[in-house]
Amino acid sequence: MTNVIVVIGAGSIGQAIARRVSAGKHVLLADLRPENADTAAKVLSDAGFDVSTSPVDVSSRESVLALIQKASALGDVTGVIHAAGVSPTQASPATILAVDLYGTALVLEEFGNVIASGGAGVVIASMSGHRLPPLSVEQNADLATTPTDQLLALPMLQPDRITDSLHAYQISKRGNALRVMAEAVRWGKRGARVNTISPGIIFTPLARDELTGPRGAGYRRMLELSPAGRGGTPDEVGTIGALLMGPDGAFITGSDFLMDGGVSAAYWYGELAPK
Repeated sequence: MTNVIVVIGAGSIGQAIARRVSAGKHVLLADLRPENADTAAKVLSDAGFDVSTSPVDVSSRESVLALIQKASALGDVTGVIHAAGVSPTQASPATILAVDLYGTALVLEEFGNVIASGGAGVVIASMSGHRLPPLSVEQNADLATTPTDQLLALPMLQPDRITDSLHAYQISKRGNALRVMAEAVRWGKRGARVNTISPGIIFTPLARDELTGPRGAGYRRMLELSPAGRGGTPDEVGTIGALLMGPDGAFITGSDFLMDGGVSAAYWYGELAPK
């Protein structure tokens, strides 16, 4: 039986992880924009990987189920790399919550029903989730365990509480890490693992949008004042992804890996701290 790695979001980070974990396996690249999946598929195919593509809208259960049906027809789903999302510059608060928060919960729920024993998943969250002040125990539990289709109805997620895209993004990414903790318990019953990676500014097209967008000056300042003094590369995220999805990460599940060059450290305890 063929082992299948499903990559949702065919951008630089999803591809970088896929390259590290997909040799000898079938890669199913899924993206909202078929042209993105096709472009990534050509790159991976030319590098020797066995690849097919599929459209997916992670904010639609019907679409996610169609992707699972296609993946399952190819073989055993042994890996899920969920790297789809929209940034604060790209979308409204409602769209960010629908794609980044609800969409991730949906992917975790449905792929958690089919992931093979010994399989692993990685969700790409963000350092933005580490910029929020602590939530209450009840709010954490709500984000982690509210049934997926009731998630967006939570009082804490209503428009009067979340008025800007950055806040929507931060709470979505915090929610991703919390959701993965809860889902790790369920995935574990199938003999599978799942973790989040929370990258900082990684040089991708999305990051370029942010660096040249309305918050660009703030992002450039983050890089200058962070301990690492630079942005990261997709390949560096790929290294952590390979650890978490491979045998060396067999004891790691339900965890969140912050890799931001120290931006969060500088935000809470250094020169980036709010005045």
